[in-house]
Order: sequence, then structure tokens, then C-alpha cells
Amino acid sequence: MSGIISIICMVSIFLFLAGIRIVRPTHRGLVERLGKYRRFANLGFNWIIPVIENIYLVNVTEEMVDAEPQEIITNDNLNARVDAQVYFKVKSDEESVKNCQYNVGNYKWQIVNLARTTLRSIIGTMTLKSANSERGKINTELHEILLRETHNWGLEIVRTELKEIDPPKDVQETMNKVVKAENEKIAAVDYATATETVADGEKRAQIKKAEGVKQSRILQAEGEAEAIKLVNEAAEKYFVGNAQILRKLEAVETALSDNTKVVVPNNAELVNVIGELAGIVPLKKN
Repeated sequence: MSGIISIICMVSIFLFLAGIRIVRPTHRGLVERLGKYRRFANLGFNWIIPVIENIYLVNVTEEMVDAEPQEIITNDNLNARVDAQVYFKVKSDEESVKNCQYNVGNYKWQIVNLARTTLRSIIGTMTLKSANSERGKINTELHEILLRETHNWGLEIVRTELKEIDPPKDVQETMNKVVKAENEKIAAVDYATATETVADGEKRAQIKKAEGVKQSRILQAEGEAEAIKLVNEAAEKYFVGNAQILRKLEAVETALSDNTKVVVPNNAELVNVIGELAGIVPLKKN
């Protein structure tokens, strides 16, 4: 009897240990009993009935799938080699984890094919040049379509990235030549503009210099005119009378040299001038 109990205990311990399952924070679990969904396995310790129940772990971290390179004919009938990446993750709630397992088979493979088909649809309506210049628009449109098409798969499309949109080799060489020519044209225009700006600056500098010389000459002429005016005013005020007195002095000098007597009025300017020349001040009358 004790042996049977020991066997039962050992079997129980074995079954208990065999049924232990640990769910990491990066995963969620679905427990099925005899092929039918039974319950949601939360993080940490979980126990299932060996053989009868199975647990399926689902990664809920962000993942990336490559849409794989493909040849797409653009609207201008050129073959473009296109490749893209899709970043997604399974939502961590129970319903989303169930949907990614029961509503779609191999959701990663489905995302790849959906992304490839969508890219052909989008880029097929665009020219090669516009496809290269509007990568952001293509990414946005691809992301929106994937979100709409996978809403019942329990997935979240985080973002999409175009890896490459490469034209055929001969077309690429032609495009490179066109870009080079455009860059050279822009450089030539910039150089011409810079040269014109320098010439305009030198022209303005010469004009400023000429205006400065002109203004300087005007001021100099005005100064000379003002000086002449002052000299004329002084001559009119002082020179006319003094010239007459000087003439009188010359006459007196001539007369005195001949011992000629000259009678000069007492209050005459000539007497005052002679006195000033001799250093004699006329006597004042009482």
C-alpha cells in the first residue's frame, strides 16, 4: 500500500513539474486543451496539464520583416528595384494575441506579401522621379494601407521604411548626368549672381566716393566764397577810408620833402594818423 502511495506521489510530482510553464515579459501565452482555446497565460508562473493542454507563446515585442526586393514598372514604363521594411508588433491584450493566431495564418508571411502588393500598387501610378522624391508619401500611404488591412489580425504596424528605389543602370547614369548638369547650372547662376553683386557693390562705392569728392569741393568752394565775401566786406568797411588817408600821407610826405608848409586842421584824421605813426597822442582840449 505504501508503495502505491509512493508511486502516486512520484507521478504527481512528475506531472506537476512537467506542467510548469514560465511566460517572460516579452511574450504572452495561449493555453489550449485538446485543441480548443482554454485560457490566456499571463506573465510569470503558469501550469498546464501535461499531454492534455498545450501553451503557445507569442512574441509581443517590435519586430521587422523585409518585403524583399522586387521589380516594379513605374508609370513612365521604367523598371525600378524596390525594397521596403515593415516594423510591427502583436498587441499584448488577450484578444489581439488570439487574433494573430486564429484570424490569420503566419502573419509575418502575410505582412510581407501584403507590403509587396501594396508597393506595386502605389509606385505603379508614379513616375520614377516622383517616386524617388516622394519617399515620405509612399511610406505614409503604405503604412495606412497595412494598418487598415491588418486591423483584425491583432497587430500594430509601427512604421514602414523604403530601403531602396533603384532604376536600371543605364537610367541611373542618365539621371546622374542630369543632376550633375543641374548642379553645374545652379553653380554658374550663383557665381554670376555673386559677380554681379560684387560689381554692384563696387559701383555703389565709386558713386559714394564721387559724392564725397563733390561734397568736399562744394564745401571748399563755399568756404572760399565765404572768405572772399568777408574780405570784400572788410575792404568796403576799412580799406576805402584808409586808402584815402594813405594818399594824403603820401602827399604830406612829398610836401615835407620839399620843405613845403602844410596846414592841417586840428581835428583832421591825418593828424591823428601822423600822431599814431609818431607815437604821439593828440592833446585833449579842456
